[in-house]
Amino acid sequence: MRFLSQKQEETEIKLFGKWSFKGVEVLDQGLQRYLSLKPIVIPHSMGRHEHKRFRKGNVNIVERLVNNLMRPGANAGKKAKTMNIVKHAFEIVHLRTGKNPIEILVRAIENSAPCEDTTRISYGGIVYHMSVDIAPQRRVDLALRNICDGARQAAVNSPRSIEECLAEELVLAAHRDIKSFAVSKRFELERVAQANR
Repeated sequence: MRFLSQKQEETEIKLFGKWSFKGVEVLDQGLQRYLSLKPIVIPHSMGRHEHKRFRKGNVNIVERLVNNLMRPGANAGKKAKTMNIVKHAFEIVHLRTGKNPIEILVRAIENSAPCEDTTRISYGGIVYHMSVDIAPQRRVDLALRNICDGARQAAVNSPRSIEECLAEELVLAAHRDIKSFAVSKRFELERVAQANR
């Protein structure tokens, strides 16, 4: 049996050297396989997941948030910039809630991931809308997209920075507040799906 020195035991992989992945759990059982909480220091895997289908499920959830923030034309491809945005947003989240921002992110995704959607079915020349369950991978994708879209829309023509808007969106979504863009989108999708059952 090998004995580790005290220094080696204390060495723990923390996100940005600050936030620990220990104790962060996914409560939604449907999403457990698709929210990767593998400890990393910097959320940058160099796109190794890109060449195989569904490999994005193994990418750390913080990196997936960073990748989603790179979406529109102005920030496309600027990963270092979006990593700094997420880092500062996590600082703000920690100051506001006093909790681990990774846990807040996981709760926000769980609360803003829609369970039902509608699809179009053509039958005899008539188009019907029918309620369908959403796959867990798509639930995570939609939640991340809506969180980032909400932060982006709040920051446009606003004196607040994107970091503050992202932090507020994460905190509101984690508390399942209807003022959150992502949570309101989820309720809207599920309401339409329920009407088309």
